[in-house]
Formats: sequence, C-alpha cells, structure tokens
Amino acid sequence: MNFNVEEIRKDFPILNKKIYNKPLVYLDNGATTQKPAVVIDRVHQFYSQFNSSIHRGVHYLSEQATEEYEKARKTVQRFINAKHDYEIIFTSGTTGSINGLAFSFGEKYVHKGDEIIITEMEHHANIVPWQMLCERKEAQLKILPFNNKGDLEIEKLNNLISDKTKLISVTYVSNALGTINPVKDIIDLAHKQNIPVLIDGAQAIQHISIDVQELDCDFFVFSGHKMYGPTGIGILYGKENWLENLPPFQGGGDMVDVVTFEKTTFNALPFKFEAGTTNYIGAIGMAEALHYIENTGIHSINKHEEEILGYATHNLEIIGGITMYGTSEKKSSIISFLINGIHQYDAGMVLDKMGIAVRTGTHCAQPVMQHFNIDGTIRVSIGLYNNKSDVDRLCEGIIKVKEMFS
Repeated sequence: MNFNVEEIRKDFPILNKKIYNKPLVYLDNGATTQKPAVVIDRVHQFYSQFNSSIHRGVHYLSEQATEEYEKARKTVQRFINAKHDYEIIFTSGTTGSINGLAFSFGEKYVHKGDEIIITEMEHHANIVPWQMLCERKEAQLKILPFNNKGDLEIEKLNNLISDKTKLISVTYVSNALGTINPVKDIIDLAHKQNIPVLIDGAQAIQHISIDVQELDCDFFVFSGHKMYGPTGIGILYGKENWLENLPPFQGGGDMVDVVTFEKTTFNALPFKFEAGTTNYIGAIGMAEALHYIENTGIHSINKHEEEILGYATHNLEIIGGITMYGTSEKKSSIISFLINGIHQYDAGMVLDKMGIAVRTGTHCAQPVMQHFNIDGTIRVSIGLYNNKSDVDRLCEGIIKVKEMFS
C-alpha cells in the first residue's frame, strides 16, 4: 500500500494550527495522538443524530446506539485477532484496565506471600496498581531489570519466577525508552510454568501489528486516545477462561443478571465487566480510528515511522552534545534524550515557543529515570503523520536552545 504522509497530514485538522504564529510540529504522540477528521466527524455525528443509552431501551435510538457499540467491539476483536468478541471489555483506558484487572485478579488469585513480576521500565499505571494489590494482600512485587541500553535482562527472569508467582505484567513498548520488548519469549517462558501474562500495549498498538492469539497472552490492554481515537476509552482483552472465572471489579447497572437484597448474580461476558453507562460514543469513535489505521495499513505505518525514527536519531547525533537514553536495537517511535548542561524543562519551554511540542519530565516512569540517575528527559514520540520536515524543525530548535544557553 502506498503511504503518502503529506496526504495523511491533510486528514488531521489540528496540524494546520499555528503555535505562537509558527506551524505546529507535534512530537508528543506517546502522550496522546491527534485525531483524523473521520473520527471527529463520527463522534459529532453520533452525538447529533443517534445518542441514546445502550442495552436498556426498546426505542429506535437506543437500538441504533447498541448496534454500533457492539459493532465497535467486533472491530476491536478483528484488529487484535481475539478469538471471541466477548473477550473484548471496554474500559476507560489502559490505566482503568490494569487497575480493574489488578483488583479482580488479586481478589481471587493472590494471597499472602504470593508474587507478581513486573519490569523496571514500566509506566506507573503498570506499577502502582500491583503495589496496591501487594500491600492489600501482603504479597511481593518482584522487578525484572533492564540494562543501560534499555533492553530487559531476560536471562534473569527464570530466577525471579517461583512457585509463588501468580502473574507477570510487562509493557510491549517502553513509553520512556522506546524499547520493543520480547514479549512472546516472556509469555512462552511464563506459560511453561502455568503463569498468566498481561501485556501493556498502550505504546505498541498504534505502531505494531498485534495478534493476541499468536502472542498467546492472557491479557492485553491499550487506550483509544494513543491510537488516533477519543479519550476516556480503552480495552481490556482477556482469554475467555480467565474472564469467566474472574469476579467483576465494579458493580452497578448492566453487569447484573438478577439483583435481590439477599444475592446478586452477574451478567454474561463481556457485560459482567462493563458496569454503568459505558463510554459508548468513545467506543464508536475508537472503532473509527481502528478503521483509519486499517485503511492506512499498519505495516505501512510501521515502515514510515521506522524511517522517521532513524532520520531523527541520525540528525540528533549529528548536532552533538546530546545524551540518548534507550539505545536498544529494537525500538519504536520514541527518542528520549538530554541536551548536555541544559535542563529538559528549559529546553521544552523554548521549543514550545518555536511551535514544537515535545514532552519533558519523567513520563510517568520514575524508576527508569532513577536507573540512569537523572530527573527526566526530553521525549520525542513519532506518529504516522510526522515527516522529515518535523524532524528538521526539531533539530533547528535544539540548535537554537544550545545557542541560547551556551
């Protein structure tokens, strides 16, 4: 499929915006992506023409909304190749998915003295919920470290695993380093010892083709807003056997079968995990974003982003006086760096005045910063609409920053 980035840029209205009278260069896609017009229009269309609460009404609008919501579920199922549509649970996002699973899984399967394994490079959303669970259950959180290139020390995983290990939870792509982790190897190793694995796909789903059946992961989570969809919507995928046996993590409408004051029985999958009025319009907008990615071609997107990543890395190295963090040979769309002698916040503020949006700070990954004994980085994160001109503007901006602070 032909990938024409200049044509793609026309699909994103915000890229026409000027910041401080300069054309916007948006390189903060790891935090959130911009939305194509088809997604914006779809959300507007639904609010203006079809809005009604799902699953509860016999009238036309409710039936239409319900039908589109369930179509969205099937779109997600197809996009990640889940076996069943009822293995797709709509949540508020990656953070909501992990927190819900940590509570649900923890209540049933984790007891005093048990262990959960995560990695040193996790986002806080894949650290704190497990810490809370371990504190609640008097369990232990064990950490798989990474080396100074940003690669996990996989050879140490076997020694971390014990007969007390209940779950391994790992990011597919580091949001702070860009490392693409060997998640298939981790899953295979864990399954040899009957340990389930959760994959945090928030920074992978928009860049890499995902097949949950091929990966054989037990759980997979991601967010709509990081893949050109609306905010406040995300996915918890779980294998049927796990979801059937886990208790719900929220109570309320739609997740029940029969409610009496003596006892409540729960609805079938996936509704058991979707209490209350879900973000049905967010789900429909997310499905439109997935259609957009499918129509563009995930492999074409991946190839384009790899080219821009290589171009940006090379040109930043040419400038000199820059320290890179995360130099794995297997990376996706993220460059974290510091301009030597200049605080990342100061650099980010100057770049902003030049119309260039980057992220500065710890990126909700403070243990990564502690590993390198730094207090943050400048993070450039690439999306499908970024081009070499964006990189050239960034480099010009960094040269200007160096001149100002020299």
